[in-house]
Amino acid sequence: MRRRAVKALIALFPLLLALPVHADWQLDPAQSQVQASITQLNGAAPQTHHHQIRDLQGTVSSDGTLRLPLKLSQTDVLERFSELPPWIGLLANTTLVTLVAQMPPEQLDNLDIGESLVETLEFRVESDMVNQQESVPLRFTREGLNEIRVTHAEPMAIDGKVLMENSTVRTVLSMLGYQEIDENVPVTLNALLVNR
Repeated sequence: MRRRAVKALIALFPLLLALPVHADWQLDPAQSQVQASITQLNGAAPQTHHHQIRDLQGTVSSDGTLRLPLKLSQTDVLERFSELPPWIGLLANTTLVTLVAQMPPEQLDNLDIGESLVETLEFRVESDMVNQQESVPLRFTREGLNEIRVTHAEPMAIDGKVLMENSTVRTVLSMLGYQEIDENVPVTLNALLVNR
């Protein structure tokens, strides 16, 4: 009886090895950023300013859950002020929102080097202040054995009205001098997923 059990385990071992193992991917903060172009309308003439969210630190777990927390300290906003109110310093390293999406992890694992995949992800915003969901078409391109570049598959823009409806975002934008902004806020994503 014991021999049969051992033989059964030995027979199952190659099958277990053959099952796909999904790697946990994570964003490389040094090579992952978003740029947004905001057009200010409350001046003599419209002026477009470029802002950056850098050091993106998201992960894709083995079940395909992509989580991307965003903090004020990741933006270039704080660099534009010589003096800041104390509450901004407290808020700087607090996660303001977390973007969450689901994707089949095997699609990333199965990409060959140089091969691309376009996948539309349904991002939802996890926050006490915002309840929003957005479809975002992304292009995943395998650049190396453990590296996948992530960019937008088509031009993307955020609704400026939605930004101004968020009290925290509106406060920060007001501090930067934005009282009124264009509805169209173009966004560019350039990120690198790594498996270490």
